Amino acid sequence: MDEVFKALADPTRRALLDSLNAHNGQTLRELCTGLDMARQSVSKHLAVLEEAGLVTTVRRGREKLHYLNAAPVHEIAHRWISRYDRTRVQALADLKLALEETAMDAAPTFVYTTYIRTTPQKLWQALTEPAFTRRYWSTEFATDWSVGSPMTWDNHGVQISDPKQVVLEAEPCSRLSYTWHAITPELAKRFDWDEELLAKLSGEARSKVTFTIEEAAAQVVKLTVVHDGFEPGSSLAGMVSHGWPNVVASMKSLLETGEPLPDDA
Repeated sequence: MDEVFKALADPTRRALLDSLNAHNGQTLRELCTGLDMARQSVSKHLAVLEEAGLVTTVRRGREKLHYLNAAPVHEIAHRWISRYDRTRVQALADLKLALEETAMDAAPTFVYTTYIRTTPQKLWQALTEPAFTRRYWSTEFATDWSVGSPMTWDNHGVQISDPKQVVLEAEPCSRLSYTWHAITPELAKRFDWDEELLAKLSGEARSKVTFTIEEAAAQVVKLTVVHDGFEPGSSLAGMVSHGWPNVVASMKSLLETGEPLPDDA
């Protein structure tokens, strides 16, 4: 947390976060626009933000795109707010919401990075094995995890099968990617979605999620979640931007303490 508070203390770094909050996925050149400082200085500020986990980067061809990462502030909220009078930490809660509720651009992409005290092997198990996924996500996958293999989801007790639900990448303990599940009337009933929302979600193009696992230190793993492939104005993009932080936080708790977060966390 020291690195997070140090990063947030600088007005230039806060300006960079504001810029990413308004328009996520910017290059260094785009972030330099409007800042009266050298490109090298901006790069140094971004390095501090990335080191604190407030910014994460994704390479697209030759470009390096920068994304706002709400994970550190999300963890502060989870671990601290319950210890104090909620009204006295409203400013922190407002900051958390501002960082998470990133405005959707023409091609919304959700990027989330966190560090977990575990091993790549255990994190891979947590992402793929039903014994883990049902505990922190109430979700199970039936698949052999081979590239191109179909996936049947059991999402909160709702079976979802579709030939386009497939594994896209599977490098054990390193990288995993698959297409997102189909939206069905049974799922809508389970979550009390109305007909209008069901129609919007079921009419969207299929998105995909990618997990990248990297060793950061002894018994510490860096996990980056990228969910993309959304259409402009996607309703699902907004939903997963709220859902993924909770799922990942609960998985992190399970791996580090042996227990997922409680349902009301």
